[in-house]
Amino acid sequence: MSNNDKHRHFIQLLWALITNSFIIGFIQGKIYQGKIKNVCVPGLNCYSCPGAIASCPIGSLQAVIGSYEFKFSYYIVGFLIFVGALTGRFACGWLCPFGLIQEGLYHIPFWKKITRFKGDRLLRKLKYVILVVFVILMPLFIVDIIGQGTPYFCKLICPAGTLEGGIPLVAMNKNLQQTIGWLYAWKMLLLVITIIASIIIYRPFCKYICPLGAIYSVFNPISAYKIKVNEKKCIRCHDCANACKMNVSPLENPNSLECIRCGRCKSVCPTDAIEYEYLKKASARRF
Repeated sequence: MSNNDKHRHFIQLLWALITNSFIIGFIQGKIYQGKIKNVCVPGLNCYSCPGAIASCPIGSLQAVIGSYEFKFSYYIVGFLIFVGALTGRFACGWLCPFGLIQEGLYHIPFWKKITRFKGDRLLRKLKYVILVVFVILMPLFIVDIIGQGTPYFCKLICPAGTLEGGIPLVAMNKNLQQTIGWLYAWKMLLLVITIIASIIIYRPFCKYICPLGAIYSVFNPISAYKIKVNEKKCIRCHDCANACKMNVSPLENPNSLECIRCGRCKSVCPTDAIEYEYLKKASARRF
């Protein structure tokens, strides 16, 4: 593991501990409901996690998107735009707790790790379909009598919610244990599939499923924080592309929608041609 990855994992772990610091929640099997819970965190961190002191923006967006009466919906959209416009998918690579979990699982030895496969590019578009259908359209048009939408992505798909919220709450709450049914079993199945996939494929949830990553990704080419290739220093050795586990080539597109800004490409570049820039238009030429 490179020094860059060690430093990044430390920040990921520290952020996960800070945003899930309501320790008594794990002991009592209860969700923190203080005022801080109205604040969104940049990464995918389940609202229902007993330790969570803030909210997941995806879950919050689904809950209020169906009503124009809730100013909170404008706050959430504004928050997502702000984070995306400022850093792109930086939060995916450095702050998201579920991203850290997937990376930890990928370090488990397996006889055959899959880096590329037929249909990979097409499958990566699935996260945009999930964003539109489960996060926007369904909560927007299928609402209750007071205009609140059901968080369908959280309810039907999100394995992070099952791991961070579902399992701890059910384990500590006898009343919930008596109410679990097919939906809980379905979510557990999805979690098991995600865990197995994460051992074999680097960050499969981030690549193919995550609607939060889909939102941030569209800001990568235009965010204030960018990656560029200094063509005067670049020797076209392709070490950066070979090191990228998201299968991005900085030589072709340093601000690809799939880049999570992890910095691995910069750490392996022998000539320091990979550079960060802020509030400037990227000047790197595509090779």
